[in-house]
Amino acid sequence: MNRVHVVVGLIVRSNHKILISKRKKHLFQGCLWEFPGGKLEEGETREEALVREIDEELEMVISNIEFALTVVHEYKDFELTMHTYKVSTTQTKFKLHAHKEAIWTPLEKLNKYDWAAADLPIVEYLQN
Repeated sequence: MNRVHVVVGLIVRSNHKILISKRKKHLFQGCLWEFPGGKLEEGETREEALVREIDEELEMVISNIEFALTVVHEYKDFELTMHTYKVSTTQTKFKLHAHKEAIWTPLEKLNKYDWAAADLPIVEYLQN
C-alpha cells in the first residue's frame, strides 16, 4: 500500500479561533474540511515542509512550531500519516491558493463541520 506523509498546522489565534480550510470540489475528499498543510518533499524536515506548505497555500508566515500528534489513517488506496503541529502567526488575513474556502472558527464549534476522515482525531485532540 502506498504511504503518504503530510504535515498539518494548527494555527490558533489568541482569541482561541483556529484556521480551517475546505478542499476544492474536484480533489480527493472534495468539499470536506481539513487543517492546512501538505506533503513533505524529499530532503526537507517536517518543520520546513510545514512552513513551505502554509506559505504556498495561504501566504502566511508561521512560527513557534510545536509537535502535537501524529495521525495514521488508512484510506482504500493509500495510508496517510499526518504529522500535526501547533503553530503561531501574527496574521489574521490569508490568500487562498489550494482550497475552496478557509475560515477562523472557535475551537468549540469544530464539530459542526464536515471533516475529512483523517482529520477527525485532530478535532478530538483539540476539544480535549
